[in-house]
Amino acid sequence: MPFIIIMILLFIHELGHFLSAYLLGVEILKIYFYPYGGISSFKMDLNDSPIKEFIILVMGPIFQCIAYFILIKINFFSNYIEIIKIYHLSILFFNLLPIYPLDGGKLLNILFNLNLSFRKSFLFSIYFSYIIVFIIFIIVFPSFFKINTILMIILLLYKINDEYKKKNYYFEKFLLERYLNNYHFKKKKEVNSIDEFRKRYNHYIKKDNFYYTEKEILKNKFNS
Repeated sequence: MPFIIIMILLFIHELGHFLSAYLLGVEILKIYFYPYGGISSFKMDLNDSPIKEFIILVMGPIFQCIAYFILIKINFFSNYIEIIKIYHLSILFFNLLPIYPLDGGKLLNILFNLNLSFRKSFLFSIYFSYIIVFIIFIIVFPSFFKINTILMIILLLYKINDEYKKKNYYFEKFLLERYLNNYHFKKKKEVNSIDEFRKRYNHYIKKDNFYYTEKEILKNKFNS
């Protein structure tokens, strides 16, 4: 029964991501299930609307909460209400940890992107994730020395490190999307280099008393 409860909660959680992504026209490539949660992989532009990304992320926890309140009202699960509550809160808390690429880590990255460049936002999200895992290790490990705790920490470090290795790939994809597609952003910003490019902004660079548009800079980069 605990396994069934966990799988129901995880399935409904990921269903929230899936349905919201589908309705917003975003394709889901893969859904990974782990003992404490799931991770959905989207076919989504890195320059896509942060609001769209936010909606897709929060619908997972929202669907899970709805599923929880439905389950505890079903007579079949009446003897397992406490177990349902424990697993629901555990999965919800785990997924909302500010650790990339969990839901909480991606939400943190959206917040960073409001005031920082794409590159800095991603790196700050990764560094912050390492710090949170370290804090979890310091707090949890002395009191709960269990194999599942060790495996959870190892899994989190593996996922964070795997994302960190892709940092240059993500940045190049972010720039290439901006070069190939005609995004229409209302805000404009002068920057010193492409490393300072932000989401939701069109950029221009001043060099030798001349201003170069974002397209001109990226054309020179990708055609050189």
